[in-house]
Amino acid sequence: MAGWTVLMKKIVYLSLGSNLGNREEMLRTAIEALHSEDCRIERVSPVYETEPMYLTAQGEFLNLVVEAHSTLFPVRLLTRIARIERETGRRRSVRNGPRLIDIDIVLFGKFVVNTKDLQIPHPRMAERRFVLEPLVELAPELRHPVTGKTMRQLLADLPPALIRRTAIDISAPGLSRQV
Repeated sequence: MAGWTVLMKKIVYLSLGSNLGNREEMLRTAIEALHSEDCRIERVSPVYETEPMYLTAQGEFLNLVVEAHSTLFPVRLLTRIARIERETGRRRSVRNGPRLIDIDIVLFGKFVVNTKDLQIPHPRMAERRFVLEPLVELAPELRHPVTGKTMRQLLADLPPALIRRTAIDISAPGLSRQV
């Protein structure tokens, strides 16, 4: 196919969070919307309840990380994520403010992307316990493509924070249990 570039399947890690409405249902809805032929959700981390990090005058978040196998290009995945966030009622009014759903591309294979609209790896992942704690549950020895540190090492570098693993079970579509 001249002129076409095919992206081989990449392992992608996405961080999901919600602190408005039925938080658990919002996470489930987003995972189901993400799961498709070209972005298959393979594993879902345990769900963590966390305090807001930057703008603290808001409710606690439920956070998790999913591992997906995707043939989408990173920018196409970002476009899909933005559509899912819009369709589930997300309104971007206050930076780091309350949200029904927030979906971030944390890692996309070993890709490093730095454009105005997309940065991979996520530029603040190494400072976010609510990302690293669930990510370590899925891939503790995975290496950051820029720093070379494992996810376990990045987590160990963080100061303590209030984070609690919940008993909420959100499974990958078609699978019976999370990690």
